[in-house]
Amino acid sequence: MPLQSGITQRSFGLTRPSPSATIAATFHFPGLNIVPINKLLLLLLSAVLGCTAAMASNAETTLALNSPELSAQSAQTTAPEPGVTQAAIPEVAPTSTIQATAPQAATPQTSSAIPDSAVEPETQSPAPIREAMIVAPEPRSDDLWQRIRNGYAMNELNSPLIKRHEKWYASHPDYVLRMTERGRRYLFYIVEEVERRGMPMEIALLPMIESAFNPGANSVASASGIWQFIPSTARHFGMEQNWWHDGRRDIIGATNGALDYLQKLHDQFGDWELALAAYNWGENAVARAQASNRKRHKPTDYSHLKMPRETRNYVPKLMAVKNIVSDPARFGLILSDVPDEPYFEAVAATQHMDVKIAAELADISMDEFMALNPSHNRPVILQDTSDVLLLPVDKVETFRSNLAKTNLRLVSWQPYESKKGERFEQIADHFGLTLSELRAANGLSKYAQESNGQTLLVPIKDEESAVQFAAFNMHPNAVAEMYGAVRYTVRRGDTISTIARRFHVSQAQLRDANHGRTFLRVGQHFNIVLSDTHRPSARKRSVTATKAKSKKNTNTRKSASMKVAYVPYQSGQSN
Repeated sequence: MPLQSGITQRSFGLTRPSPSATIAATFHFPGLNIVPINKLLLLLLSAVLGCTAAMASNAETTLALNSPELSAQSAQTTAPEPGVTQAAIPEVAPTSTIQATAPQAATPQTSSAIPDSAVEPETQSPAPIREAMIVAPEPRSDDLWQRIRNGYAMNELNSPLIKRHEKWYASHPDYVLRMTERGRRYLFYIVEEVERRGMPMEIALLPMIESAFNPGANSVASASGIWQFIPSTARHFGMEQNWWHDGRRDIIGATNGALDYLQKLHDQFGDWELALAAYNWGENAVARAQASNRKRHKPTDYSHLKMPRETRNYVPKLMAVKNIVSDPARFGLILSDVPDEPYFEAVAATQHMDVKIAAELADISMDEFMALNPSHNRPVILQDTSDVLLLPVDKVETFRSNLAKTNLRLVSWQPYESKKGERFEQIADHFGLTLSELRAANGLSKYAQESNGQTLLVPIKDEESAVQFAAFNMHPNAVAEMYGAVRYTVRRGDTISTIARRFHVSQAQLRDANHGRTFLRVGQHFNIVLSDTHRPSARKRSVTATKAKSKKNTNTRKSASMKVAYVPYQSGQSN
């Protein structure tokens, strides 16, 4: 019986006995004894071998059909190239109707002995190896929280501090809901950037412990924005800070800068926990702590370093937030819904414009506009300092259309050269503002009562003709004027330390405001830059729009002004 084309019984050494003798068959293999086999057993053996060949051929055919190489060439199977015969290219039928070629060599007796399920390829499951190789893309969930969960990659941290922070968040459900509600504006962009850089998705949750997604958050260490950059580090990563604009609060710029910095720290320390510790404590501080441990032959990982209390709690707090996002119901918490789609779109800022006018053209509230564009310090947006405005995706066309057809005055403010010693109360009254409105528009401290000769931003009176708005206060020293300044006369017994404590500023800020001067003498004038963010109960500013209340001089009060509301803020847990 031929088992394969070209192979005969003779090649296996098969002999035929005489008919009168007991029917038997023998196989002759070199080095082996002769084994008698009954004819019936020989027939069964032939059937099994035929079935095996059929199944092997069928599996090979199925595997070949699933091959991407064959799929790419399927168009060529019916139209062979010149010089190639049809026999050289087998015609392949659909998977459900394929017939294996090997069983054709089997005898009728063999095919009758094989069950139908063993020879019908349409009843066989696809080859397992192809199922493992073909991986369908996982469908994207509409829930951004689930996308964040799918991207977790940091190692679990074994610290009892995690439970402590989980308990704190669980006992403040309103805080968590408010925090995630604010975060829905920024999370999609942050997640996209984290994912694009191949970073663990836990990094996208870092603004929760830095600022609770409060874009106006300021800390006692002068850190600002949702990523809480201090001025020097921010400048190193391209975040410009001037009288008009603070790049630390720019959503796109600060996010990109924070991720650049974190990636740099990870490359430096080779560990995400240490990178996060350096982000909070400083890379030099972490490096010194590691060097100290090496001298004492101690491990240099995060859990073994001697750190300040804030840094010791930093990563456990992030892990607590991670666990809450993983299963908020376990903690009795609710997360604000965040769809997996862009929230804002960047629109080019082609001309100077009032913040209030920009919000009106986009048909959104001032709260919404400032939440997306919190980097603007003044009520006027300079085209020079802001290349783009961020607007909700469904308001972009509204803004462009309204801007193209508006006949409103886009800038309703003008510069005013104040005289040295001129009282701010008098200036405000002259331009139809309250003192608090003048201070809010110019970032003046509530402690400052008199001008030191700086240029102020005041509203244009209705009777005044419109003029081309020109930027001012662009010099570096204007940043100090943002919060106002006090000229202090040094008295007997004063030191840098006592003056700093008296006015709630740091000694470094005092030195910077006085060109690095540290020597004091009685009667000396000392410049002190005041800032509400440097007070012990640090405060953040949230800018909202309000129309000035009508008073006696109503004609000079029609210009809308900005008002600053102060609410308590604590670093890392803003409300």
